Amino acid sequence: MTAYKLENRYSKDEIITMYLNTVSFSNNAYGIKSASIRYFNKQPSTLDVNESALLVGMLKGTTIYNPIRNPKNAMQRRNVVLAQMEKSGYLTQAQVADFSKDSLRLDLNYKDNIDGNDSYIRSAVERWLEKWSQDNEIDIYKAGLKIYTTIDSRMQKIAEKVVSDRMEELQRRLKNTWGSEEPWRDKEGKVVPEFLENHARKLPIYSDLMRKYHNNEDSVFAELRSKKKEMEVFTWQGMEKVNYSTMDSLKHYLMMLNTGMMAMNPYNGEIKVWVGGINHEYYKFDHVNQAKRQAGSTFKPFAYMAALESGMSPCDKFTDKPVKIEFTNKKGEHEVWEPKNADWSVSYREMSLRWAMARSLNTITAQVTEAVGWDKVVDVAHLCGIDSKLESVPSVGLGSNDVSVFEMVKAYATFMNAGKKTEPVLVSKIVGMDGNTIATFKSEQKQVINPENAWLMTYMLRGTVEEPSGTSQALWEWDLFKDGNEIGGKTGTSSDYVDGWYMGVTKDLVAGVWVGCDEQSIHFKNSGTGEGSKTALPIYALFMEELYKHPELGVTFGKFPESTVEVKKDYRCPSPRIRVEQPTDSVDNVEEGGEGMVLPELEEVRPVQGEVGAQRSNAPENRSNNLP
Repeated sequence: MTAYKLENRYSKDEIITMYLNTVSFSNNAYGIKSASIRYFNKQPSTLDVNESALLVGMLKGTTIYNPIRNPKNAMQRRNVVLAQMEKSGYLTQAQVADFSKDSLRLDLNYKDNIDGNDSYIRSAVERWLEKWSQDNEIDIYKAGLKIYTTIDSRMQKIAEKVVSDRMEELQRRLKNTWGSEEPWRDKEGKVVPEFLENHARKLPIYSDLMRKYHNNEDSVFAELRSKKKEMEVFTWQGMEKVNYSTMDSLKHYLMMLNTGMMAMNPYNGEIKVWVGGINHEYYKFDHVNQAKRQAGSTFKPFAYMAALESGMSPCDKFTDKPVKIEFTNKKGEHEVWEPKNADWSVSYREMSLRWAMARSLNTITAQVTEAVGWDKVVDVAHLCGIDSKLESVPSVGLGSNDVSVFEMVKAYATFMNAGKKTEPVLVSKIVGMDGNTIATFKSEQKQVINPENAWLMTYMLRGTVEEPSGTSQALWEWDLFKDGNEIGGKTGTSSDYVDGWYMGVTKDLVAGVWVGCDEQSIHFKNSGTGEGSKTALPIYALFMEELYKHPELGVTFGKFPESTVEVKKDYRCPSPRIRVEQPTDSVDNVEEGGEGMVLPELEEVRPVQGEVGAQRSNAPENRSNNLP
């Protein structure tokens, strides 16, 4: 019946035109024009007979007859189309014989006007609309739709440039960290046995060689190590021609650092930036919402939010001291957990919650988690927007669970949006072939946290910049604090420097950055190179610094919003005293959660009543000997 209606409404030419303009040709090519450019780097009007026959032949099965993946099948199918053209009188037998001898002659040199990160966005949009397309019985690949995203292309370009520049430097740092040593290590720092070999066993070539050498694995690996060939590999300097063996190539790609970055308007949920990885062509896995990694100290705010929700205030005090927590695990076994600060020291000082979170002290975070209950921390994290399963254990407040960048940005946005959880939005609207809007998407919001406590958390997040030895003080190295601008955030580093995180919040934007290797056995050696303040924080800082140069994008200098409700809890804590023992030339002279920074040539910093750092309007260029 549908065919009958089409025949009565459209001509044959119109029907085939609509079909060829929407059908998928695989490899991210939709429609004959896109396919012509993708496979032959030319417009459809300039295709010759063989090229046209190849594309038409693909339509029977775009995977099995894909000229890139299955060139032999594609050529056979092309020749079938040529034979059909002869049968219909379009070609002579001699022409078919001549054309059939020709190679595929693909021209894959065309570079789309998008880069790898836009491909991450496209893939994310496909996943985003999967349920919508099923519910509405619409095939987004063939319906000729125009899909509008919330991504700001100008912000996206800035983010991609910053990631590219910074990741190149981090990659060089990782390489220098290990030198000629094998970088794949276990928790004890020992080389993981047969690391490369186990990865090689997953390759198709391994199976082929096992058949060739009659399951003699020694011969297989001898060839995989010794047989070299010319190839191109991805590097931050562009594609590089090398003479690599299979094992050389495998090591090269496993050693590549990757990243995930997302930025979002916390009030309407619109996602403005989505950097899924370093290059979609070589690393398909999206590190924004597909990858889940240990959050480290970026998870601590949920423990402190649980404390606020339980009735505590930012000025309530705990002592930085050794902690021993005894508990019964899920198996009914008795366990003892003794968390240590990153520098393995304790000061025995009494500290406000704001200062303790600012310094990222594990000892106090563990005490806070125990005081409110780890189940409460899990509940608060879920309420704020963490969807992943979280193990309710004493270490939950220290970020022992795996989460995604997407979840963390959503959860931190709850703090900025007065305690309302805001569902992120990637697609704003969908327009049909007739030009009419067929769907629009707005963020769903739900009040999940007390507005007073949400505002107090934003104040505490500012403490990582404003409090003495705050873990975000490296931000002062960049031009971020004009006009009394306020920034809050949290660094995070997982065990053995496997994952580096930074979560940043301003009055206009919430952003999250993760840096690490996909293979978790490969990581930095020490805090000086691998902690979040050295890997992820600079990416955030450079992004925001460049963003502030373009106020037309809607992200400007300024203070955090005032609380939407009366703040009754005490939060203007006295500034802590700091006694100095020796000078230093580094604002970040200890690891996260360490003893903190000391000031040169001063006996002490006198306590100041009121909001720490609130009156500072400009930061000096070199923050190495100063505290905000």
